[in-house]
Amino acid sequence: MSSTAFRIVLSTASSAEEATRIANHLVEHRLAACVNLVPGLTSIYRWQGTVEAASEVLLLIKTAESRLADLEAALHTLHSYEVPEFVVLGIEGGSATYLDWLAASVAR
Repeated sequence: MSSTAFRIVLSTASSAEEATRIANHLVEHRLAACVNLVPGLTSIYRWQGTVEAASEVLLLIKTAESRLADLEAALHTLHSYEVPEFVVLGIEGGSATYLDWLAASVAR
């Protein structure tokens, strides 16, 4: 399978507990092969007309392009935010063994 069939999805969560709950669900339901949780993030953003700042946990979600719609739907259901971050990045390359593992991990 070509590396271009895979994606990294960026999202943030309000706490380590929320990020862990979301990550576990995504991996258990084969929507993601792996989710890296990066704590200690400070996000500064505009929300409802004011500039806000919040401590967050970044989720780096590795998945297949074919799982994106289901992953996005699950994220919206699981997330506490009204508008959770869902940013999709393409994967240009990677080791064949890692990409094979990724494909097998999200296979239905």
